[in-house]
Amino acid sequence: MNTRKPDWDLYRSFLAVAREGSLSAAARSLGLTQPTLARHVEDLERALGTTLFVRSQRGLSPTDVARSLIPHAETLAATADALIRAASGDGGDVAGTVRISASEIMGAEVLPPILAALRERHPALAFELVLTNAVEDLMQREADIAVRMVAPTQGALVARHVGRIPLGFHAHRRYLDRAGTPRTTADLAAHALIGFDRGSAAIRAMAARVPALDGLRFALATDSDIAQLAAIRAGFGIGICQVPIAARDPDLVRLLPDAVTLSLDTWIVMHEDLRASPRCRATFDGLVEGLAPAME
Repeated sequence: MNTRKPDWDLYRSFLAVAREGSLSAAARSLGLTQPTLARHVEDLERALGTTLFVRSQRGLSPTDVARSLIPHAETLAATADALIRAASGDGGDVAGTVRISASEIMGAEVLPPILAALRERHPALAFELVLTNAVEDLMQREADIAVRMVAPTQGALVARHVGRIPLGFHAHRRYLDRAGTPRTTADLAAHALIGFDRGSAAIRAMAARVPALDGLRFALATDSDIAQLAAIRAGFGIGICQVPIAARDPDLVRLLPDAVTLSLDTWIVMHEDLRASPRCRATFDGLVEGLAPAME
């Protein structure tokens, strides 16, 4: 193997090809020419002394060695992005880019007006919003700040518990006019229910708190919170959603509020090294302030 360490540009090009599956698509994503990208891959293969991609009917497929390198290249990419974000706001002013990770529903339904208010207050502030129900690794700087529904476990994080978001069964009036209104949890078995496709630890914990949910079959199963909410709004059936979100629509009716009491713990989390960053501190505080009205 060549003892000279490959440049970061080579790993960036390698990661783009691994993600896109072809030289042309990877070149477009990076704003490079295809010959330049091909040369980067060849230079990296030469430096590492191994083949990273093989041609197939579907394009370029990573070898086993390449697959083992992808997580490390992703870490390099996340670190490089974090360096750029840090450099963009290294002065005393609230300026630069903050990368925020949040769940689908939180990012699509709750955070936009909060971020709009922050942007109005700090016009030089910009945001990268990552919508994922997975827990982003703040230690690896996959995000600067995360809005989480689970308590953080890593010690080097600054965390604020902002409260609990109430959840409840809801349905559109159109559905209730058509199918009737359940009066007890036992009545739910006769209705079109909207729920998750695969059970997670959080979902199992939720079901354990409401024994009546055990064994119910879903007429629509999807792991997308946004799709579940859209189905409730469309009048497909009965599903669980955040009470403050449903309260915005007078046609969404909360069902069985006394029989089913659920809530989501909500945390704002960032790496402790970012406490001195004006852009991150302002965003952290703005999220805490903005989310407070949605809490129990």
